[in-house]
Amino acid sequence: MRILEAVPESVLFLYVENDRAKNNLIQRMELKGLDRGRLIFGGALPYAEYLARYRVADLFLDTSPYNAGTTASDALWADLPVITFMGSSFSSRMGASLLNAIDMPELIASSQSEYESLAISLANDPDKLAEIKSPIIFTNRWG
Repeated sequence: MRILEAVPESVLFLYVENDRAKNNLIQRMELKGLDRGRLIFGGALPYAEYLARYRVADLFLDTSPYNAGTTASDALWADLPVITFMGSSFSSRMGASLLNAIDMPELIASSQSEYESLAISLANDPDKLAEIKSPIIFTNRWG
């Protein structure tokens, strides 16, 4: 919610199957005085359509304390930058492992506040985001 507050034109796109989770997120948005329309919920799609979603996003915000693994890898293959917060457990280090593998440690945060600052900074700097998002960069890094 702090990232949404700091980046007023942003939306948060989430895969959520659980109505209770959706309602909790909507309620939290409303409590913060944010437009609930900035939450976009997506469901399951065929694989090609699922991957196409990543092409219209600007940033992939990896979860904590349980990081994305295959999902973050899919995002990176689709040239979508992933920001992660590396924890101390295996499940909280998967995103960092992927980013280190493609030589992008600058997208790994070591604290919650650093994670939020990084996301806000990139979201508010379209030139830097475009540079990071360039398919040439990812193609070269993936080999």
